Amino acid sequence: MALLNVENISKKFGGVCAVDGFFMEVEKGEVVGIIGPNGAGKTTIFNLISKVYETECGRIWLDGTDISSYTQEQAARSGIGRTFQNIRLFNSLNVLDNVKVSCDYKPRYSLIEAILSLPRTIKGKRETHEEAMACLRAVGLEKYALEKPGNLPYGMQRRLEIARALALKPKVLMLDEPAAGLNPEECAELVRFLKDITQKFDIALVIIEHHMDVVMNLCHKIYVLEFGKTIAVGTPEKIQNDPKVLAAYLGEEED
Repeated sequence: MALLNVENISKKFGGVCAVDGFFMEVEKGEVVGIIGPNGAGKTTIFNLISKVYETECGRIWLDGTDISSYTQEQAARSGIGRTFQNIRLFNSLNVLDNVKVSCDYKPRYSLIEAILSLPRTIKGKRETHEEAMACLRAVGLEKYALEKPGNLPYGMQRRLEIARALALKPKVLMLDEPAAGLNPEECAELVRFLKDITQKFDIALVIIEHHMDVVMNLCHKIYVLEFGKTIAVGTPEKIQNDPKVLAAYLGEEED
């Protein structure tokens, strides 16, 4: 079984079927892209996998465990990390504390120990600090640790979101349009950065992206959606020449 198995999941909103019988397999170390026109159901799939939405049918397996009935918290703790299309940082906290929020998801000491500042509390806080700084170093933001997120350029805010997701020690990291708002040079740097992150943390990566240069240069496999249905699956080379994909994106008629 693959690291992440998505089997026949669907989601309707009223009478509209946003996702219709979606299947996906993601292997450890693999980079998988999900593409399609606006409204194709891409973010809905992310929300189903990360349990923002409940699945109406089908199963989701992570590393051999059925997580279909998990809550958002359980999914995150089991190894599903993600970012969102719109940046969602804690602007009242500094960069370091934004990452510490994810590091602190499991208790290292009791409330009484914290109040009395006992040795286990001191050790736990030190470990949290070290883990958060390691994540910031991984994304090149360690020198901005004490800055507020709002003071960072847009691209760095995106990296901070990724650092916060990495602090959960995910098995699968899902990025929703990580190249949004980036220029071509920044997109090329993002591709290099994400390849490095995937290898350094030994994780699988699933991305939703509209920048085709990012998708084609980064992904091993691509799923193409249209109106909630999968119309093509394959390597970047295969997808670029698929008549159904060309019809969905360019309005070209199939032979």
